[in-house]
Amino acid sequence: MTLPILFEDGEALVIDKPAGLAVDRPRSGGESLEDHLDELKLGFQRAPVPVHRLDRDTSGCLLLARNPKALKRFSAAFEARTVEKVYLGIVAGTVAEESGTIALALSKISSAESGWRMIAARKGKPSVTHWTKLAEIGEATLVRFVPETGRTHQIRIHALAGLGLPLLGDPVYGAGAARGASRTMLHAWSIAMPRDGKPPVSAVAPVPADFRALGFDA
Repeated sequence: MTLPILFEDGEALVIDKPAGLAVDRPRSGGESLEDHLDELKLGFQRAPVPVHRLDRDTSGCLLLARNPKALKRFSAAFEARTVEKVYLGIVAGTVAEESGTIALALSKISSAESGWRMIAARKGKPSVTHWTKLAEIGEATLVRFVPETGRTHQIRIHALAGLGLPLLGDPVYGAGAARGASRTMLHAWSIAMPRDGKPPVSAVAPVPADFRALGFDA
């Protein structure tokens, strides 16, 4: 597997992570980004380190830091919410409105039978996502999501609880694989992070083939 590099300089890499590749090593084993970090050294002594996480099913822009100082600064930028991430998601249904903002707190629950999942809950962590409808084909809609916060499964839950529609193919919060979707149809389309004294980190990941196969492009 060759991981496309969307941005590169002395302290940052942005790769186009393919759907199906876990960022962290799964408990059950199997391939993960860790298997590819040495090849992402690109002449540096240190292997790069992921600054944030994407779900295994989610494709697109993933930022990696190439040294400890950069990792500290980039992590602080995420904490300060100065990093803009834009996602494309296909929801299973039609969306009546053209745009809006979803503000629903999120909390984690777990059970022996079903494992863990996130839910919308008043006592959860504040979470905000802005969205815009981009296109509609049959009973599916392409939506642009811009999260202000970075909670686990935030867009997946906000689509379900805020729009009333799960992401197409979501096995946890939706109906699973359906209408040609073999995974949760979520793509980290772009990332932009300002830096003091340097050009911003900025990258766009091409719309993946499985989105285009359903007729959606950005």
